[in-house]
Amino acid sequence: MDIRRATTVTELLAAGHLYDAPPREEWAARFLAADGHVLLIAYVEGVPAGFVSGIEMLHPDKGTEMCLYELAVDAPFRRRGIGRALTLALVDFARERGCYDLWVGVEGDDEAALATYRSAGAGNGERFTMLTWEFGDGASR
Repeated sequence: MDIRRATTVTELLAAGHLYDAPPREEWAARFLAADGHVLLIAYVEGVPAGFVSGIEMLHPDKGTEMCLYELAVDAPFRRRGIGRALTLALVDFARERGCYDLWVGVEGDDEAALATYRSAGAGNGERFTMLTWEFGDGASR
């Protein structure tokens, strides 16, 4: 397995089978141009097998932290440690960038995600409730 940071639109589009929906070229370009956005892809025998994305968040009184935005591993490659390896690669990336922490929101009954993140060293944070403002399908973003 080889984990690399995606730096081109071509790489992001080639990993499209791992996303929730088909990627759009213009959004991929915008993602790459946005400072503080990172997407790491795990390749197995040259094939994108999984990815993790992170977003840096900066605040005047706290410094910079990173949010693990999404982690996905293609079904044929699951239970091989790829999710853990991707998570650890993002942890290392966040440390290298000077982030004071990395966090992820996980549904309490998502045992696979909880096990993956805990195996990569995550501890339980505070309980929180996430509220969301929905703006439609995102087509205009």
